[in-house]
Amino acid sequence: MKKNEEETANNIEKLSKSLDIKVNKRKDIPTFKTKEVVFLLILTVVIALTMGGLVTYNLALKGEKVDEELQEFIENYDFIVENYYGDVDKTKLIDSAIAGMLTTLDKNSAYVGDEDTNFSIYLEGTYEGTGIQVYNDDDNNVVIYSVFEGSVASKAGLQAGDIIVKLNDKDTTNMKISDFSELVKKQKGAFNITYKRADKEKSVKLSVDTVQLKSVFSKIIKKEDKKVGYIRVSIFANNTYEQFKNELQDLEDKNIDGLIIDLRGNSGGHLSAAEEIISLFLDSSHPIYQIKTKEDQKKYYSTGKETKKYKISILIDGNSASASEVVTSALMEQYGAKVVGEKSYGKGTVQELQTLPNGEQYKLTTKSWLTSKGKVVDGKGIKPDYEVSLDNKYFEEPNDENDTQLQKALELVLQ
Repeated sequence: MKKNEEETANNIEKLSKSLDIKVNKRKDIPTFKTKEVVFLLILTVVIALTMGGLVTYNLALKGEKVDEELQEFIENYDFIVENYYGDVDKTKLIDSAIAGMLTTLDKNSAYVGDEDTNFSIYLEGTYEGTGIQVYNDDDNNVVIYSVFEGSVASKAGLQAGDIIVKLNDKDTTNMKISDFSELVKKQKGAFNITYKRADKEKSVKLSVDTVQLKSVFSKIIKKEDKKVGYIRVSIFANNTYEQFKNELQDLEDKNIDGLIIDLRGNSGGHLSAAEEIISLFLDSSHPIYQIKTKEDQKKYYSTGKETKKYKISILIDGNSASASEVVTSALMEQYGAKVVGEKSYGKGTVQELQTLPNGEQYKLTTKSWLTSKGKVVDGKGIKPDYEVSLDNKYFEEPNDENDTQLQKALELVLQ
């Protein structure tokens, strides 16, 4: 009996290490309290269950008594597996259990699923594929929704709206998107895609490659004999900072008189990317945000070497959230940037993404953040200095001239 208990404890310890739980390794995170240990213990047990390594009612972890709620979970798991009249998919059962636990927490803690989801792909900034996004239309055709710039598919000439009818000799008519994606993943080396455009069929050769997702776009807007730099950020991915840094340097090399940062529709992403971008504009004497945990509150500073001199305006809307709000609040409070648009979403919490041994993922809220001056953003959002809405003219004909928010930002930068 003692030997079995020791083996169980060792297995659990190995599983805990395989989870690589960040909050246990971060120096700025306090030691877990009893309730936190219980929660992590539940997750550890859940993963152990998926591997068939834990089905006892008398589990002990290094001599500690099992929590009553955890014991109840184990008993009911065993009852379901042993007594359900049909076959039980243990992996799905545990996935559902984890997802269920997360629904009892805040709205931002959630089960994500497979790590190849769009959520993960966009946050990573790169993925292995051909560079196309597809969907099923009303006739169940596999249709290209978008083609990533610089990808294999882009170089082959594929365009949004093309209908994919074959992959090699495999007919893709009436094929589900998930099945099409799996078919692409199975390809080794080059393969042929046959597509239909304007009722004409053509074939191109593709291959799976590393696709770099572009999240930053820039240009120069000339007005009143001056040059204003414009940078739009769609998401804060792992590679967003490098893209932003390069685009900003290019604009500054052209001697811009001011800068507009467009964060409209940007739902956030990695906090580290936001921090690095802020540090391009502020020197290290400036606080940029604060992190609040269960135990303490810590102020974080820019890592930049200089503070820029030109004027900055920031565009936000109701979908600007999380990392977008970190950038906006920091430059608003510490740089004096003027904010234009509509009140931001108001997401003042930080999530960590965890990958389980089976490849499934979940995100868990581990802390909240405040602005550099300690203001609460969660549930409140950031109110712009100038509240400006887009009018119908812009939606009928979207361009810079009809973009009332952009025009107000230009006005402020050129004052």
